[in-house]
Amino acid sequence: MSKTNRVLFLCTGNYYRSRYAEEIFNHRVGLEGLGWHAFSRAVAEQLPPQNVGPISPYTLEALQAQGIAPGGATRHPVLCTVDDFAAAALVVALKDAEHRPMIAHRFAGVAHRVEYWDVDDIEYLDAPTALGKIDELVRRLIGSLQIRDR
Repeated sequence: MSKTNRVLFLCTGNYYRSRYAEEIFNHRVGLEGLGWHAFSRAVAEQLPPQNVGPISPYTLEALQAQGIAPGGATRHPVLCTVDDFAAAALVVALKDAEHRPMIAHRFAGVAHRVEYWDVDDIEYLDAPTALGKIDELVRRLIGSLQIRDR
């Protein structure tokens, strides 16, 4: 798959928000028959030790409630590299205030490519509200891609 149709979702630990965005995006573009695919990564310098297992139970629960079998449920979180930026046409970080400093520090040369959303992590916003925001933002993103690809 070429860079021209890949979206990279970023969050701190690649465990909860970015994984949900990746899974919900891939499910929806599959239903729409769009030629896009998402992948996700962590922008932290190290994976947070408090994240147990491959993916957040909140993410799994929300996907299962929508009848979505997550394709990456067994994949453990992955740290972002510059190559990940190179492999993506679009890069979205899930929380501006949280992720912009990390991205500026670790990826200064490509930081200008990132679009920032405003979805708080679990300690600041309950999972149903946060994941609902991601649902809406992913819907909007897919809508903009449909217009762009016409």
